[in-house]
Amino acid sequence: MTNMRMMIGGELVEAADGKRREIINPANEEPFATVAEAGCEDVRRAVAAASRAFYEGPWRTVGPSQRADVLERIANLIVAHREELATLDCNTVGRPIREIEGDIQEAARIFKYCARATVALMGETMEMSNDAFGFTVREPRGVVGLIIPWNYPMPNAAIKLAPALAAGNTCVLKVAELAPCSMLRLAELIQFALEIPPGVINVLSGAGETVGGELVRSPDVDFISFTGGTETGKEVMRLAAQTLKPVILELGGKSPNIILDDADFEAAVDGAVTAMFMGHGQVCVAGSRLLVQESIYTRFVRAVTEATRAIRVGHPLDRNTEMGPLISKEQWERVSGYVERGRREGARLVVGGGRPKGDQFRRGYYFEPTLLDKVDNRMTVAQEEIFGPVLCVMPFSDLDEAIAIANETRYGLAGGIWTRDISKALQAARALRTGIVWVNSCLSTFIELPSGGCRQSGFGRELGLQGLQEYTNIKQISIKTSSAPMGWFGRHAPP
Repeated sequence: MTNMRMMIGGELVEAADGKRREIINPANEEPFATVAEAGCEDVRRAVAAASRAFYEGPWRTVGPSQRADVLERIANLIVAHREELATLDCNTVGRPIREIEGDIQEAARIFKYCARATVALMGETMEMSNDAFGFTVREPRGVVGLIIPWNYPMPNAAIKLAPALAAGNTCVLKVAELAPCSMLRLAELIQFALEIPPGVINVLSGAGETVGGELVRSPDVDFISFTGGTETGKEVMRLAAQTLKPVILELGGKSPNIILDDADFEAAVDGAVTAMFMGHGQVCVAGSRLLVQESIYTRFVRAVTEATRAIRVGHPLDRNTEMGPLISKEQWERVSGYVERGRREGARLVVGGGRPKGDQFRRGYYFEPTLLDKVDNRMTVAQEEIFGPVLCVMPFSDLDEAIAIANETRYGLAGGIWTRDISKALQAARALRTGIVWVNSCLSTFIELPSGGCRQSGFGRELGLQGLQEYTNIKQISIKTSSAPMGWFGRHAPP
């Protein structure tokens, strides 16, 4: 069994109280690893180490090119250890090894992009008058707290850690309690292979309420970036308000995927299935509400049903597997409960709905790819984020109705539109109240473009230059070039 420790102040450490957490392999329900289980004292130790590294260490004062060099070396380190890191995530998250390998490469690309973008953190210079000019500089925020979920451990960590480091911050990264192993291992590799200043990167594993809560409350943490559920995001915002620290929140979604009758039929079917079942539906931007125009509804649902039945469910280390188990027993029960509630509220179960048949699925948290038809947008399954492989299908008559249905949700993360008509595509793209819109594609992530949501899907942006700038403060500096006194006081003789 793998045994892992946390990284605090450049050292691998156990929790202050000695607690450890058992990590379960979702494919067989057997223990895979034990990891140190942080408590509040460990958070304080990590924050103190990050503070020393920021205020006393060299990291924030080194030039952009030096920080870029470190980020490039981290990317190379990820690539060099990609098989080890992918295996760790595969055995803790349960997603197929082919998907996880893509995650590792994506994480490396994020570090490389941020290395290149470091030199783009520039301010502006403005002439204010004949004897004065001003300019702005972008400076690191300080000690930043980074909190990530379990579904995509390595990319989620890279999306926050790479720009935070590029901007000159020191970091306390709180990894998900269900899937901590790959980032704990990478922290060890970074610290001892690259010999970066101790305390620049600190990685904690432990319960979100305890570790995350203490991290957000800490008066010595200057900024929080959180990815996770909407209700938890509200609590993060409430706690951060106690010290008025800024936050980025990337929260839940209930993304609409709109299929017009002029779309490329085969491409749209493939896109509908991919948008929902990639990552087992445990994806915040999953296209979980499939809106299909009435004129092609029956044919399209039939085709999606056949494609859903054809998805190969199996062990995540099998390279033929297209969908593995869910992350945990609790998640399995959550998804199953939503399916049953949908049926009680009037939805029709077309395919899936429970554990796959076969001896190989008796152990593990396997759940069939599931399709619910005759869904009304007011149903619970259409309004709440299931975070599992459950596709809700509903018809619409025209584009105006589709947009109305799409926007009838508290979320605003992502949405898709499939059509050959560019004017309709642009109409939908402007009308959808989301932070991301895909046209004739789905789940596309471009490192160079900012990503984020609106409404109860959160605020702030990650990736792209805007994502990098989130980790900086803008400082105004003004310079008076003449020696003439300002002359405000003493200008008038006494009466």
